[in-house]
Amino acid sequence: MPALRSLRSLTLAFLGALFLAISLTGIATYSAIHRSIAELVDKRIAGLSEDILSESPPGDARAILAHLAALSRDRDTADVGFALTDAQGRWLGGNLRLPWPLPQGSSTFTANDGIAGLTAGRALVRDAGHGLTLTLIAETDPIDKHGAARNRLYLFGFGSIVAIVVAGTILFVTLVSRRIGEVQETARAIINGDMQRRLPVDPSGGAFAEQATTFNRMLDRIAGLMAEISNVSNDIAHDMRTPLARLRSRLALIAQRPEAQGLSDEIAETIAQCDALLAMFAAALRIAEVEGGDRRAGFAMLDPGQLLAEFGEMMAPVAAESGHELVVGRHDAVLIEGDRQLLSQALINLVENALRHTPAGTRIALELTAKDDPAELSVRDNGPGIAPENRERALRRFGRLEPSRNRAGHGLGLPLADAVARLHQGALTLGDARPGLIVTIRLPRIRA
Repeated sequence: MPALRSLRSLTLAFLGALFLAISLTGIATYSAIHRSIAELVDKRIAGLSEDILSESPPGDARAILAHLAALSRDRDTADVGFALTDAQGRWLGGNLRLPWPLPQGSSTFTANDGIAGLTAGRALVRDAGHGLTLTLIAETDPIDKHGAARNRLYLFGFGSIVAIVVAGTILFVTLVSRRIGEVQETARAIINGDMQRRLPVDPSGGAFAEQATTFNRMLDRIAGLMAEISNVSNDIAHDMRTPLARLRSRLALIAQRPEAQGLSDEIAETIAQCDALLAMFAAALRIAEVEGGDRRAGFAMLDPGQLLAEFGEMMAPVAAESGHELVVGRHDAVLIEGDRQLLSQALINLVENALRHTPAGTRIALELTAKDDPAELSVRDNGPGIAPENRERALRRFGRLEPSRNRAGHGLGLPLADAVARLHQGALTLGDARPGLIVTIRLPRIRA
């Protein structure tokens, strides 16, 4: 069933089916018992009436009354009512007086019928011959208030079953919900960079403990594989930085020699390429450091609005040098828990990305809105923007959108800003500024 996809819906469906089954069982049991009692009573009074009429001549009121008197003295028939009436409905004898005539054949009566001393039962009316009518009545509740007691028995019996099942279901749902919550909390921690988080394992054992152990072993394996990949990448970056730094130093020394004056432009371009490679490796190592989550230990409360204002004032002259206009718009006062240096680095990357990929005259606006949770820090420009189908690739490492790669850059600016956002338990998204690109970093705020 497509609607039963959550633990809550499954629980409600189970309880609904349980209540329906118990209700139907109770109704069926109640009806079966009442029907069985009625059938037994009908057989008994039918047998008594047959005995009376078979041993008395038809229409002989005196013989029938004598027989009724004898039965009334019998202890086995003390709970049965007898009445003999004539053709005009006058009572001739018996231990029972009826307020009104009952229909021929078998019928059911209740306390509302007004028969003195009787609450509920069955009646049998037969023709005794020559206009005489024989009426026999027997109760289906042989004990006073037996029906109420039986109903209480049903209520408490089936009610206790319902209470036990509901309590067990609530306990089960609570246990499963707690386990699911632990898995979700662990998964969120890992998503936020805490690769050492694991599920708690119940020392008493059991199926949940075994599941947690297996899940933790899987996380250990994944963490080990990621560590190996990260170590390889970091080792390559570290190992490449050293010879590149040496190469750059050698080129700088060569450029100072007199015989290298004719090659000064080529040497300067080569040094610039070395600097770009060193910056790329430094950015890759920086992303690995951020994604490792270790920087979270140094988080402190800060106001990103104030940080945005200071950053805009610092970067406005830099943007003006390239013919761009950098402005700081709305910047609400809000508190977050984070790393000031990393957030500054993310802003630098986003602004440099806008300066690099938009033409002169482009307006770049910085803004922080905190009307909702999370707060939204945005960098908006009115340049060419990024097509929706290319935005996912732009957030990948080295995901440059220019196939020829003729422009400066290494494709790590946006991924680093994205890693900083995720470290702060936030998210970075690329959107359409109409025209241009808007990059938004959502940061969970601290409520005062």
